[in-house]
Amino acid sequence: MTAPVTVLVCALGGEGGGVLAEWLYAAAVGAGLQAQSTSVPGVAQRTGATTYYVEIQPAPSNPGAVAARPVFSLNPVPGAIDLLVSSELLETVRQVGLGMASAERTRIISSTARALTVAEKMVPGDGRVDGARLAATLQRHGRSVDLLDFGALAREAGTAISATLFGAMAASGVLPLPRAACEAAIRASGKGVEASLRGFALAFEMLTRQRALREQVETVLTAPAAAAPDFRALGRARVAAWQDEAYARLYDTRLARIDTAEHAADPAGRHGGEIGRETARWLALWMAFDDVVQVARLKVSATRQARVRRESGAGADEVVRIYDHFKPGVPEFAALLPPALAQGLQAWDRRRIAQGRDPWAMPLRLGTHTVTGTLALRALAATRRLRPWGSRFRQEQALIEEWLAAVEQGCREDWALGQELALCGRLVKGYGDTHGRGQRNLLHIVRHLAAPQSGRSAAERARAVQAAREAALADDAGTALDRTLQAHGAPPRPVPEQVVRFYRRRPGQAA
Repeated sequence: MTAPVTVLVCALGGEGGGVLAEWLYAAAVGAGLQAQSTSVPGVAQRTGATTYYVEIQPAPSNPGAVAARPVFSLNPVPGAIDLLVSSELLETVRQVGLGMASAERTRIISSTARALTVAEKMVPGDGRVDGARLAATLQRHGRSVDLLDFGALAREAGTAISATLFGAMAASGVLPLPRAACEAAIRASGKGVEASLRGFALAFEMLTRQRALREQVETVLTAPAAAAPDFRALGRARVAAWQDEAYARLYDTRLARIDTAEHAADPAGRHGGEIGRETARWLALWMAFDDVVQVARLKVSATRQARVRRESGAGADEVVRIYDHFKPGVPEFAALLPPALAQGLQAWDRRRIAQGRDPWAMPLRLGTHTVTGTLALRALAATRRLRPWGSRFRQEQALIEEWLAAVEQGCREDWALGQELALCGRLVKGYGDTHGRGQRNLLHIVRHLAAPQSGRSAAERARAVQAAREAALADDAGTALDRTLQAHGAPPRPVPEQVVRFYRRRPGQAA
């Protein structure tokens, strides 16, 4: 005969713990199972919760067998609980402290909500117990632990927390009850049925997703270690999609140069080609930099349209209107023009700014769902063939070559220096000011810390480059980077020009 499934439910006053125990017992009886339910009242509202103890005898594994009449226990036995359910986090830990949970047997379901105890309220300052420590305690003393704010789910459904806890219990996989039997017990109660069913379903689905996610994580953790991603193949595909196959071949040629330099520094391959691997990552991101052409291509992609429909919850027969707002300025237009024209346009905008005017920009609102908006963006995306003649493309390629040349030179001197310079490629990311700031930081490090003319050994320069890179990544403002540069004998970064504007004080305005 199989042992009964033991369930301990802990609830504070007014939370419907008794109703929950009645639902559970009714669901078991309705499913043709033998069960017993008892309760132990708490001392006071928050001195101790009322506990409800339910035992359910599963159906015989042999369909033809006759179920023997079990002898149920009236009280929970410490360490012999299969499912511990609680509406309050500290109360759950209190039951663990009483020895009710077993790390080998007990599945714990608890709300993360807190109802402060008298001892917590008596402290003149903040006497609350740390919720993170409570959760960590449960993780150590349960076979599995599910923590959710069941009170918030109940408020969302317009019901009591007992309904959401019941949904979590039904989804736990511990009860020998189907979901339909649990819902039937709620309907049979005849009170607040619709709201209780909403809360039950909300918690059931939430816990089911959480269990599925945990199983996926456990599968990944127990699976054999996967091979490292092939950054070269991924980078080449990204570069080719951004421009064309010829541009991808340039990517291959650049990496071949780094491979040759690294092989000269590490002919035995002791480091496994790490410099080439890191260069492949950051080179692909830099070569496929974000510009207006790329933005237009992404806006009209089929995957984006499908994602918007999915996130908006639109049905197959519903119309979705998508409006995209753009504000291209002189930098965006100049990027597509040849260098001579781009310089003239940028000089014109600098004169406007020097006169106290805002940088020129063209606000646009395009309906991507319309024929006009889609054609406009597709026409802009089609100009990618003109990129190689644009000023920004040529500027980016020149800066990329300067970085790669520094990596090659560093490899010839010392493998560690080449590696640190390759890792500096991660400084260049994002778009706009972020992209430009990353470029300036990288080039300043390359020109002033990695150059052999500094008089330092290659090992010293490698340590200086590493320190500067970490400082640049840790502080967007660049304060830490400037301190690190000066500490290693390099000049601070030049301060970029900024226009200072003076506004006339309005009459009557306070000073």
